[in-house]
Amino acid sequence: MNMKKSRRKFTAAFKAQVAVEALKERETLAELAKRFEIHPNQIGQWKREFLKNSSKAFEGKKEAESEADEKELFAKIGKLEMENDFLKKSLWKTGL
Repeated sequence: MNMKKSRRKFTAAFKAQVAVEALKERETLAELAKRFEIHPNQIGQWKREFLKNSSKAFEGKKEAESEADEKELFAKIGKLEMENDFLKKSLWKTGL
């Protein structure tokens, strides 16, 4: 009988947890592999991938902040333009 073993799928959160544990270096890869029931090579791969992509954790925050700043600035520009138009009309009406 040939039984096919289905491939396990891991969440990004699980992979990150395993990678962080590997980075802590409190346990060997073999110990971690036994604890999480995965192959040591897989842990090494996730660790490398985690380190390679770690800078992205800080990029998104900066982009979101700049978008919020941009929206705030455009809103302020619009408000100032309305105030400017109002003052121009008021000055024109008073004859100044």
